[in-house]
Amino acid sequence: QAQLVESGGGLVQAGGSLRLSCTYPERTLNTDAMAWFRQAPGNAREFVAGILWTGLTRYRDSVKGRFTISRDRARSSVYLQMAMLKVEDTAVYYCAAGGRLETSIDGYDAWGQGTQVTVSS
Repeated sequence: QAQLVESGGGLVQAGGSLRLSCTYPERTLNTDAMAWFRQAPGNAREFVAGILWTGLTRYRDSVKGRFTISRDRARSSVYLQMAMLKVEDTAVYYCAAGGRLETSIDGYDAWGQGTQVTVSS
């Protein structure tokens, strides 16, 4: 069973917005760093955005200015607000938790099952 649970995926037109949510069991795993990754068919899983417990954020170049990652530790949740969506943003989006803010999948210990985001032209 996945320790992290994503929600909010769906179908949206190019130029539109979508917000993804992820809830996690903070008491049972390291959540100092939370991140969103995505994977399109035939592609490797890639880093999208991450946030450290200090509030420090990091983004993939292609989403800078369009996506915003945030977290609410009281609610044990992390969010990804996506705006100005493009067809190339289409992928399964995964939430991940770990001890350090890394861009590699190897830096995270726990993953959700993913939520599909489809952007149509």
